[in-house]
Amino acid sequence: MHIGVPKERDGQPLVAATPDTVTKLIKLGYDVSVEAGAGNAARYLNAQYEAAGAQVVSSEQVWDADIILCLDPPSDAQLTLMRPEATLISRLAPGHNPERVQTYADKGITALAMDTVPRISRAQSMDVLSSMANVAGYRAVVEAASAFGRLFTGQVTAAGKMPPARIYVIGAGVAGLAAIGTANAMGAEVYATDVRPEVGEQVESMGASFVAIPAAQEVSSDGYAKEMTTAQRDAALKLYTDQSAESDIVITTANIPGRRAPILLTAQAVAGMKPGSVIVDMAAANGGNCELTEPGKTIMTDNGVIIIGVTDLAGRLPAQSSQLYGQNIVNLLKLATPGKDGELILDLEDEIIRGITLTQAGEILWPPPPVKVSAQAAPAEPKRPDPAQEAARAAEASRAEAKAKRVRLAWMVAAAVAICTLMLYSPAVVIGHYMVLALAVIVGFYVITAVTHSLHTPLMSVTNAISGIILVGAILQVGSNNLLVTVLSFLAIVVASINIFGGFTVTHRMLAMFKKD
Repeated sequence: MHIGVPKERDGQPLVAATPDTVTKLIKLGYDVSVEAGAGNAARYLNAQYEAAGAQVVSSEQVWDADIILCLDPPSDAQLTLMRPEATLISRLAPGHNPERVQTYADKGITALAMDTVPRISRAQSMDVLSSMANVAGYRAVVEAASAFGRLFTGQVTAAGKMPPARIYVIGAGVAGLAAIGTANAMGAEVYATDVRPEVGEQVESMGASFVAIPAAQEVSSDGYAKEMTTAQRDAALKLYTDQSAESDIVITTANIPGRRAPILLTAQAVAGMKPGSVIVDMAAANGGNCELTEPGKTIMTDNGVIIIGVTDLAGRLPAQSSQLYGQNIVNLLKLATPGKDGELILDLEDEIIRGITLTQAGEILWPPPPVKVSAQAAPAEPKRPDPAQEAARAAEASRAEAKAKRVRLAWMVAAAVAICTLMLYSPAVVIGHYMVLALAVIVGFYVITAVTHSLHTPLMSVTNAISGIILVGAILQVGSNNLLVTVLSFLAIVVASINIFGGFTVTHRMLAMFKKD
């Protein structure tokens, strides 16, 4: 089958395929044509596409392909150039443009919406919204830094101290986490809030401080947050207002596909912010999270707060955004081209294919059946123990502990008797050595027990030196005329040798664990 990559409308700098993704599409068995100049705005030239194996063709020729790859919905004039039964793969926004779905069905076009990929683990590599949000989160911090006009990182200089910028990110999804990571890398003091308390660990892992909402929100079955109750909304708005008043930069990221973006910052909240503060509204394209946002514009309020309503943050980094979008399409076509023979097979039993298919063979398939997002099952409530059984177990444990104490006491008494007997029958010159031995045992016990268990193996290597001293002493005494001394010396040689060679063997195995294959 033949794939066509047309030039996007004026003002759209992205392109649906890059030279790199064209090579991958050809490896799947497809023929690829690219409209002349399609990648110029993203700095991908015609010669690069030709070197990748694509044909550079005119506008009329590219729309005559079996499969059309776009960023945005084509115009009516462009749709007339498409052949019946062709496949259109693009960001079609069926929630915002339901009337267009009927148009695709009337023209017999199979329409696949890349912006409706279900939020499941298997579909992450095809999720265009996440790819664009990742780039947009980075760019939002760059835009904020440009408008802020001050350093992000704190510094101590001979002329005085400059505190770090305080950045507050509302929403810790893909865009929010990208913004957090970028701001933290630039040296800012970052705080973040999300309606899902379970993302707090992710926020902190990115170097930010998590500010929880007093009334947390639940996540719905489709992976998005459920609509807040009135109490939850009031608590959240109060938190946003308080945190924004203390921050230099606020970045809002709450964006639900197909719906108007929720208001997170009211006009009253903006009025309480410091002069020179910056708000980057990443949901400006869907109306904005700030009540005063003007989509597509950057404005300044009466109290000196700058509100950035850029609607094409990802488009301001067109090369990387085009590459990510093109790779999303490649991953989709890998799924839909199982034979790698250039034949597109749309298996509607697959939840990913079904979720993005709007129309097929004149039939409208939108909206798709809901996809359940797997969630961790709630832990079962532990069974309450029977009081009688608990009392019996406690009594049994007490008896066992008392028996163990008696056994330990008996051993201690036996050891004391043995030591006293040994000292009574030993020469006077040896008694001093017994005292040294006793002190060494006591000190060694407390030293060893004070070492953490994870260091016992390295400690064994250190004790090999002590075993070596024992071995040398035993060798010197093994030729004694006293039979008892000879026997004890021999035993000392055997035990010390086992300790030395065994210790080095264990240490060698331990060190091997830290070596690369």
